[in-house]
Amino acid sequence: MPPGAMLDDMTIRREQMVAALANEFRIRDPRVLAAMRQIPRHRFVPEALKAQAYRDGALPIASGQTISQPYIVARMSELLELVGTETVLEIGAGTGYQTAILATLAKKVFAIERLDSLAREASSRLAGLGFRNVTLKTADGSKGWSAYQPFDAILVAAGSPKVPEPLIAQLRVGGRLVIPVGETRENQRLVRVTRTESGTRTEDFGPCVFVPLIGDHGWGEKQQ
Repeated sequence: MPPGAMLDDMTIRREQMVAALANEFRIRDPRVLAAMRQIPRHRFVPEALKAQAYRDGALPIASGQTISQPYIVARMSELLELVGTETVLEIGAGTGYQTAILATLAKKVFAIERLDSLAREASSRLAGLGFRNVTLKTADGSKGWSAYQPFDAILVAAGSPKVPEPLIAQLRVGGRLVIPVGETRENQRLVRVTRTESGTRTEDFGPCVFVPLIGDHGWGEKQQ
């Protein structure tokens, strides 16, 4: 198939994905839908899985990790309520797809990926797509990135047994943290934690399944 035909095909599939997000999954934020329409998800999945890039399902990537399904990416992004002026922290960058969505929605994104090979590939891919507002490093994401706090929003793309305290501490007052939390790896809830003057407010947005957040304030290395 000629390159131009593949591009057109992927564009059509991406439009169909966005239509499903709006009509079936009730994603309402127009900026989120526009970002999902803009970012080529097929550039962030393994070559052998490109034909599946715009189906609503998680896909395997390197090192036993996954790229989240489009609905979850859109939903978590929507829950952050970004308007374009924010500094955002992302934990679990993976191939960089969610990073690219956040970088389209926010002013600046600081992203952390635990696996160096994924982090290097994601950095290269994002730079190749023209993103200049992303800083990405390899580290234990459960500790956050204190050098650049406070953050207006934090997104954690991995499940944790509890909300990591360092991440709450690095939120500005009024800031929002979206994270999957559950006492077992198979039983997680998507929650949004808002930092207030007097503490935090937590909202539950239903069940979800993510790879585990490995780190000092998540699932320990021995629990992998």
